Amino acid sequence: MKVVRVEVSDTGSGIPEEALPHIWDRYYKAEKTTGKSSMGTGLGLAIVKSVLEAHQAAYGVESKKEVGTTFWFELQK
Repeated sequence: MKVVRVEVSDTGSGIPEEALPHIWDRYYKAEKTTGKSSMGTGLGLAIVKSVLEAHQAAYGVESKKEVGTTFWFELQK
């Protein structure tokens, strides 16, 4: 079985640890806990989650405060 892993990372302020379990929820916006203003709807990661689960893909996020965040998913063939 072949597996492809895709990672997208940034070097931003990170996502608070207490927000990580909720970021995949529809309409959830982590920015409200960090004081940043945002114009998004909070649907993006919920849509990503639905697509990845439809393809039975593994996915996740790792984040450290003031270091950055890495989102990842794996597809199998």
